[in-house]
Amino acid sequence: MGLAPRLVFASDSLKGTITSERAGQLLEAAARRHFPGCTCRCVPMADGGDGTVAALAKACGGELRRVCVRDPLGRPVDAVYAVLPGGRAVIEMAAASGLPLLAFDEKNPLLTTTYGTGELIRAALDAGARDVTLAIGGSATNDGGMGCMRALGARFLDANGNELAGCGADLARVTAIDVSGLDPRVGEAHFHLMCDVDNSLVGPEGASAVYGPQKGATPEVVAELDAGMANYARVLASTFGRDLADVPGAGAAGGLGAGAMAFLGARAQSGIARVLELTDFMALLEDADLCVTGEGHADAQTARGKVMAGVAAACEAAGVPCVAVVGGMSADAAQLPGLAAAVPTAIDAMPLDEALSRAEELYALAADRLFSLLALGARLRA
Repeated sequence: MGLAPRLVFASDSLKGTITSERAGQLLEAAARRHFPGCTCRCVPMADGGDGTVAALAKACGGELRRVCVRDPLGRPVDAVYAVLPGGRAVIEMAAASGLPLLAFDEKNPLLTTTYGTGELIRAALDAGARDVTLAIGGSATNDGGMGCMRALGARFLDANGNELAGCGADLARVTAIDVSGLDPRVGEAHFHLMCDVDNSLVGPEGASAVYGPQKGATPEVVAELDAGMANYARVLASTFGRDLADVPGAGAAGGLGAGAMAFLGARAQSGIARVLELTDFMALLEDADLCVTGEGHADAQTARGKVMAGVAAACEAAGVPCVAVVGGMSADAAQLPGLAAAVPTAIDAMPLDEALSRAEELYALAADRLFSLLALGARLRA
């Protein structure tokens, strides 16, 4: 790396302290102190979780749109989604159907619905989007996506032909699905699921058993929901000619994964893989000398679909050196293919609350250490 390097900054946010965009700004300030002639490109990153919509709107030159939709219990809530150039849109289902929208005593997956997520999809279609990416983490629901699809025009019928509301309790009651009223624009669009779990729709590793308890389900309710989901899977299979019960990822977001696959023809992929695709990240690496990534805490989970792992792997494929600035590291942090080194921000033993309150200061110091060492290396090679 010479004295005028071409740098790419692609860090995740450090949750609750430093945004992805701010991390890029701090890295650029440190880089320019040590390499005044450097070229810097900052690409906000996310992995499909909270902050994905905002990061992609910034990274892709898009805009945020606000729309009033229904929350998991049917109450009005303002939700934001992103419209990107090229007829693309990005939606976080948690903005409409997420667990943080409910008080503790309101959690009940028998009653909650993804209807608001369907309203967000409809708003994106109204805005002209024909390539829709749906991040499906953080749901408060276990309705198999019925509520979402109802908002798009599908009808779920019981044995007497009555239309169901599409909440978790209706999984056991549905006997037929009418898709004649499904929004025709669905068939004109491509749908992508940001999905980093491989849970099936039913069974011990299914949506209800694994995620139901955190959404308020007692063991008895988990059993009821799983039995209902098995019924729902049978109705989906008879309607669409595809058995989704054991498909990896079908159980994501309380079965919204299965609903999106069946009704929308959605393709599931890891969140960071989709983010890298949307930002055309490989093109950004074509003439880069170094990439800096990072996240709040590197541990054993980092290798499982997190930003650092995805960016490092892309850098390895492109032949670009990659380093990371991280808030902290565990002893079990995985060695990531493509990652040359990780620089933690911590400089002394301190209480967690102090480290969080000084997060930006500590990050700036770590960025400065990184680039001072790189500058030293450049001089030694000169």
